[in-house]
Amino acid sequence: MNHIDLMGRLTRDPELRHTQSGTPVASFTLAVDRRYAPKDGGERPVDFIDCVAWRQTGEFISKYFSKGQMLAVSGSLQIREWTDREGNKRRSAEVVCDNAYFTESRKSREASGFGAGEPSRTDYNNSGFSASVQPSEFEALDEDDGDLPF
Repeated sequence: MNHIDLMGRLTRDPELRHTQSGTPVASFTLAVDRRYAPKDGGERPVDFIDCVAWRQTGEFISKYFSKGQMLAVSGSLQIREWTDREGNKRRSAEVVCDNAYFTESRKSREASGFGAGEPSRTDYNNSGFSASVQPSEFEALDEDDGDLPF
C-alpha cells in the first residue's frame, strides 16, 4: 500500500504549468513538522517535501493556496529515476497529491492575509469530484453557532 497524508505550510506559491498536451500540473513544497520535539525543548525538526498535483487538483491548489498557507494533502509517494547532465543516475522522491484540503479557518486565513472570500473547506481530487459547493454558494455564519446541529 502506498498512501501518504501530509499537513504543512507552503514554502512558496504553487507553480502551475501545462504539459505539451495541455494537462495542468502544479508543483510545490510543504514544510512539515515532525511529530516529536527535541528533549532540550528546541524547535521541532521540519521536513521539506516536494509535491505535485495533476489536473483539477493542481488547478485548485494553485488558485486557492499561496506561500505560508497551511495545506493538507493525501496521495502517494513516487520515486523518479533520472540522469543528470554529467551522466550520473539520480533519484528523487515526491508526493503525488490526489486530494487537497484547507486546514485553517476562514477567519484565520483572512487575519493572516490569505484567502479572503474563499470557502472555509473544500475537498478536491483528480477525478474532478468536489465534495463541497462552489465558493460563491457559501454564506458567512454569525459568531454564535449555538443553533448548529453538531
